[in-house]
Amino acid sequence: MTKPFKTFVEGGIAELIFDHPPVNAFSSQGWADIAAEIEALGDNDDVRVIIIAAEGRGFCAGVDIKELAQDDNLIVKVNKGNYDTFKAIHLNPKPVIVALHGFVLGGGIGISGAADIIVASECATFGVPEVDRGAMGGGAHLQRMFPVQKVRHMYFTGEMIDAQEAYRLGAVERVVPKDELRQTAREIAAKIAEKSPRMIRIAKEALNGIEDGDLEQKYRSEQGFTLEAYTSPDSQEARDSFVEKRDASFKG
Repeated sequence: MTKPFKTFVEGGIAELIFDHPPVNAFSSQGWADIAAEIEALGDNDDVRVIIIAAEGRGFCAGVDIKELAQDDNLIVKVNKGNYDTFKAIHLNPKPVIVALHGFVLGGGIGISGAADIIVASECATFGVPEVDRGAMGGGAHLQRMFPVQKVRHMYFTGEMIDAQEAYRLGAVERVVPKDELRQTAREIAAKIAEKSPRMIRIAKEALNGIEDGDLEQKYRSEQGFTLEAYTSPDSQEARDSFVEKRDASFKG
């Protein structure tokens, strides 16, 4: 099976580029492959900085809802793939920069919230449609980017925010035209790659250590609620209506 990304390494900078049309929504196996690749880049002595970017209409639309609609037992494998991916980024010994364009949804939020530095194109939008998809998850990583009340508003309403608002709230380092996005990420990565790899590694470990709470444990807790949600008929209806492109009908 073809992996949903391509990887390049040059000058100490690794670029992992999502390339899974039409919307970079990944299957359970796709998430497992992404996690393994990010871990491998972290262990590669030729890599000093990792950039994650994407081709196509948007950065990442999260999980493949159609796969889950066909077999909801795959939620356990999807959960593991998501958890492993976000952990591989957050706890990676190398700094991880994400370069975002278009939609950043669901698992895309997890990737972004786990990263060290975010750059975004002017067209980038951020959202967590989990409630409308009959699932949970993403709140812990969203809360690493935005204030708690903004997170709850986004989560309860499903409303998106744009790159300029994300910049105003402090999550995004730079907002640039789309055709400058990857180059901007490379410029930041190059500055980091010039420094002592050992000092950068220690710095990242130290910065992770002084964060409030345990990001991985928070997300693990959220995943328990995803499993709970999946036992509800409303969850199945939410996924079915999404796949069938119709309004959901909930019985209350």
